[in-house]
Amino acid sequence: MVDVGLANLRTAGSQKAFAVLTSGGDGQGMNAAVRAVTRMGLYVGAKVYLIYEGYEGLVEGGENIKKANWLSVSNIIQLGGTVIGSARCKAFMTREGRLLAAHNLVQHGITNLCVIGGDGSLTGANIFRTEWSGLLQDLVAQGKISQDVARKYSHLNIVGLVGSIDNDFCGTDMTIGTDSALHRIMEVIDAITTTAQSHQRTFVLEVMGRHCGYLALVSALAAGADWLFIPEAPPEEGWEDAMCARLGESRSGGSRLNIVIIAEGAIDRNGKPITSKYVKDLVVTRLGVDTRVTVLGHVQRGGTPSAFDRVLSSKMGVEAVIALLEATPDTPACVVSLSGNQAVRLPLMECVQMTKEVQKAMDEKRFAEAVQLRGRSFENNWNIYKLLAHHKPSQTKTRYSLAVLNVGAPAAGMNAAVRSAVRIGLSQGHTVYMVNDGFEGLANGQIKTAQWRDVAGWTGQGGSLLGTKRTLPNTFLPKIVDNIRKYNIQGLLVVGGFEAYEGVLQLVEARAHYDELCMVMCVIPATISNNVPGIDISLGCDTAVNAAMESCDRIKQSASGTKRRVFVVETMGGYCGYLTTMAAIAVGADAAYVFEDPFSIRDLKANVEHLTEKMKTEIQRGLVLRNEKSHEHYTTEFINNLYSSEGKGIFDCRMNVLGHLQQGGAPTAFDRNYGTKLGVKAVFWITDQFRENYRQGRVFANSPESACVIGLRKKAVLFSPVTEIKNETDFEHRMPKEQWWLKLRLIMKMLAHYKISFENYDTGKIEHVTRRTLSIDKGY
Repeated sequence: MVDVGLANLRTAGSQKAFAVLTSGGDGQGMNAAVRAVTRMGLYVGAKVYLIYEGYEGLVEGGENIKKANWLSVSNIIQLGGTVIGSARCKAFMTREGRLLAAHNLVQHGITNLCVIGGDGSLTGANIFRTEWSGLLQDLVAQGKISQDVARKYSHLNIVGLVGSIDNDFCGTDMTIGTDSALHRIMEVIDAITTTAQSHQRTFVLEVMGRHCGYLALVSALAAGADWLFIPEAPPEEGWEDAMCARLGESRSGGSRLNIVIIAEGAIDRNGKPITSKYVKDLVVTRLGVDTRVTVLGHVQRGGTPSAFDRVLSSKMGVEAVIALLEATPDTPACVVSLSGNQAVRLPLMECVQMTKEVQKAMDEKRFAEAVQLRGRSFENNWNIYKLLAHHKPSQTKTRYSLAVLNVGAPAAGMNAAVRSAVRIGLSQGHTVYMVNDGFEGLANGQIKTAQWRDVAGWTGQGGSLLGTKRTLPNTFLPKIVDNIRKYNIQGLLVVGGFEAYEGVLQLVEARAHYDELCMVMCVIPATISNNVPGIDISLGCDTAVNAAMESCDRIKQSASGTKRRVFVVETMGGYCGYLTTMAAIAVGADAAYVFEDPFSIRDLKANVEHLTEKMKTEIQRGLVLRNEKSHEHYTTEFINNLYSSEGKGIFDCRMNVLGHLQQGGAPTAFDRNYGTKLGVKAVFWITDQFRENYRQGRVFANSPESACVIGLRKKAVLFSPVTEIKNETDFEHRMPKEQWWLKLRLIMKMLAHYKISFENYDTGKIEHVTRRTLSIDKGY
């Protein structure tokens, strides 16, 4: 690998030619990746070619290989599928086909190829790379190219981006299209739930995924499904009796519906397929319940990409170009992937080999090993689903008690976290209290003992079903202490935003005055602003970014029949610009104003000039986002008026304030899953703290480590003491002093065609894919 020098990136690609193709099954987000690769390639000064119809177009050449310019990939980020087409190509599987492909690339001077596809497509790319020098010598022997040409283009660099809704590629946390497919599945499940409740039906839902159960597993976890079939973990012998008994028990407990989710590759212990029809007939015969089958099919591949997939694809596309620039003849073909929230580069064939190991383990009926090879996150999802799906009363009652409450503004995913925390607490044998209306409710005694069924159906509901308020505990500390003593509360799980963190910090600082506050405390950050220190991603952010993105998509579409119009859109987030920045990347905004990236009137003027130039092209509309507190004086109305005045005669302006629609709606699959897992991890951590701090007949926890914020930091879920992260906090503006996502603004500005420096960009590091690395839990 060579260091291209990020400060000089704009000239690093001169004299080089890049090409990008999509192959195999399509996935939402592929267009965002094509856009990012194309624009980053042009940014570094290279020629960029789009190869249409995948490997078929590469073999056939001609009009299938077209030189791209900046506008070639305009207005495609919001589109599903792949605008450059995808086709499975038998010819490329032969050496003769690859010889034609090599000739077509050499004719265009292309020696850097980015392939977006699944494991088959990427394996084919690696074979092509390995044979490259031999293919060129064959072309020389056939007289199609000269020896000088063969020497000039002697090496082919390959970088892969995994595009597959199945998320079946080992080493990658999330593949392009997976999150969007989960969006489609959750939309269907939410819709089916309402009709199933009306008629007291059981629904059997079949989802895609081939031989990988990821979509089925995360859907079941996010929907609270009653039973789940995945190919990696076939049910035990006699599962028919167990399933019907559980469904019947659920009905006896008052449930009006049952959801059974089945992966299309589901099998029993003997390798025999388990079909949705068989499951349906079984339920009807054994239980006499009205049961329907819904096979989601290719609905899961369609529709607009989610915000996660758009941002993921944009990050990976930029990283792919840098990886190609840094590649040498000795660099193995790599896959650009996501690890936690960091871009990494993985040796392609290590990933492919490990992926094959999963299938081999399944074929040899080593199912426990197959689950482990899918990665620690997959294994954790499976274990958590088994814990939460069915009530298994604890054999012994512990001496510990735990209270759960919501604090701050509502955020999607809060209810999922509360549900999992309550159920895990009960399964551990603890007494679990649910507190209404935050710290105020704790002071006023709005406390009730939780039961398993109290939180049934909570996962998919938005807002806060417990009720939440922003009031901090210092307002009525003595009353809170009285109720902690009265109910013998030894642990506090607070799900909320900056107020939740600040409130727990106040309780910790009051320990010197009240022994009752020497208890275990944990904060699960849940806020659309993503402004809680100590973590990278808060619960609720993903849903809010998607809400803002969908609104901006509609706003942009409204101008499709109107020439030369610029929209100025205000987003929420307080002083934190995370929501604005992520939405800007997801919708391809022309500018995004945030408090953390100071701007002046000169910057505003430069943006107006930038949009003026844009209006001279065939894309005659613009989108500008502004965080609600990005500047004291340059308000949304001011910016709208400035743009209107300066752009008069060139474009007109419209202003939109998105407001509280960003806080509403059903949680995304990501927030449901993330909230569920954080709730489980938090209660397990609290349980460990109970045991460590139990002395003289009570829990006495007064160390800094006994009051923490849980959350994803870079590549892992960590517990950070609130007293330690106090130094990382800007209390005046209610946010962390350092913001990891600010470096993503480089990508946003580059994709919007601004001349910027990548000097502060963090390039992905090469990581190897082994059983040990797969065992690391990334939190998703």
